[in-house]
Amino acid sequence: MTNLASLLEDSVARYPDRDAVVLGDTRLTYAQVDQFANMCANLLVSRGIEPGDKVALSCPNLPYFTIVYFGILKAGATVVPLNVLLKGREVAYHLDDSDAKACFCFEGTPELPMAKAGHEGFEATPGCEHFFVITADLGAESPVEGYETMAQAMMTQSPEFKGIDVDDDDTAVILYTSGTTGQPKGAELRHRNMLSNALAGDQLFRADAENPDTFMCVLPLFHSFGQTVIQNGAFAYGGTVVMLPRFEAEAALQLMAKEKVTFFAGVPTMFWGMLGALDDAGVDVKELAANLRVAVSGGAALPVEVHKEFERRFGVTILEGYGLSETSPVASFSKYGEPARVGSIGPAIPGVEMKLIDPEPGVWRDAEGEIGEIAIKGPNVMKGYYDRPEATAEALHDGWFRTGDLGRRDEDGWFYIVDRSKDMIIRGGFNVYPREIEEVLLTHPEVSLAAVIGVPHDSHGEEIKAVVIRTPGSTLTEDELVAWGKEQMAAYKYPRVVEFRDSLPMTATGKILKRELD
Repeated sequence: MTNLASLLEDSVARYPDRDAVVLGDTRLTYAQVDQFANMCANLLVSRGIEPGDKVALSCPNLPYFTIVYFGILKAGATVVPLNVLLKGREVAYHLDDSDAKACFCFEGTPELPMAKAGHEGFEATPGCEHFFVITADLGAESPVEGYETMAQAMMTQSPEFKGIDVDDDDTAVILYTSGTTGQPKGAELRHRNMLSNALAGDQLFRADAENPDTFMCVLPLFHSFGQTVIQNGAFAYGGTVVMLPRFEAEAALQLMAKEKVTFFAGVPTMFWGMLGALDDAGVDVKELAANLRVAVSGGAALPVEVHKEFERRFGVTILEGYGLSETSPVASFSKYGEPARVGSIGPAIPGVEMKLIDPEPGVWRDAEGEIGEIAIKGPNVMKGYYDRPEATAEALHDGWFRTGDLGRRDEDGWFYIVDRSKDMIIRGGFNVYPREIEEVLLTHPEVSLAAVIGVPHDSHGEEIKAVVIRTPGSTLTEDELVAWGKEQMAAYKYPRVVEFRDSLPMTATGKILKRELD
């Protein structure tokens, strides 16, 4: 029985004085992170949190995320990471749907008042009993009147804690993922799911605890990619996580040079941005290239020209991978040390199987043609969707998880994505499902009908566009609807482009023909 928190506990036993987390001038060793996580675990137990209870965590890339994350796990509870961009009503949905008993929320900034949104969500969720505000300054008062800060609550707790035993099949993390049916649903990831993915680093990237990597953490830790590949992958082999809360290309390059980063993982737009900023960032490109050992891309297809230019400037071949929240997330990766096969997501990672099946819903036979829907089986595949037996039964069959993505496979077993879930939009690496956006738009009193699609965008890959029919007599403008959407939805979700029409193309059965919209 192994708790995911063993990633921290094993490393602190072997390398207590190694830097575990770096943020600006703050450097925390493994021993320090472990002590703070123990205090968090003691806090949760003192407040009645029991093994299996769900605890939400809304925090950007700061050491507090890592401390609370492992504190929750040590207490035997389940981590529910929340996107920091969620609005109050969205926070409430996630807290209620996950049955969260407690919520840790960073205070945020005037531009992004996370504590305000978190508190609104908490107040709207009767079943959630505890709310802790994480402040940037540990000595600061809570910005939410009547609620204590995490620092105040942890102050009297012991830095020692005996981790609570869990079963390998117990749920460690619930990661929320949208679906074509609209509302997000929580993928239940077991301790063994998350551990298997984190420990794959030696085979995927030649991770070596005796020569640990320094990881650049620009991917959000609430997202499966950053959480597993960066945070957990680093802790599995005694590495150092260098955090950057907000990605800016020049700042990222300068931090990579300062900290001698050896491992960078990002979405394609980040690689695109860094290449554009490379000559003006004031860094020694040769030194950067000499330090960098591994570059990893995921979340969307990497443009061929970006792939080639990065290799030319850095001398490193970007490894492309593929996965989903439901697969912890990594399912396939191109092979370290082998020539790039541009456009390929690589073969299945060790211990994982991938195959192509008939894309017809409810059908599980192998695909007869060259192209089929990718299905995945292995120790990384989720337990199911939390409290959604029908959705689980639809997605899982005999251990196989159907992804909704269409692909092909070459003679060496390397996979290539040829299309993805019909309606999904990938904006800057974030998955956005149109139906959820459409349902929100339809709550506007002057919107009669709406269809949401993705349109090409130079830096984000895709931008979100809403094609809207207004109610009779409406004078609603594009700017007004965009501004309203910004108030209602997370920053990566709301449409930036709006087109008003008198009608939408329809099928004979009344379905909107989105392929005829652009």
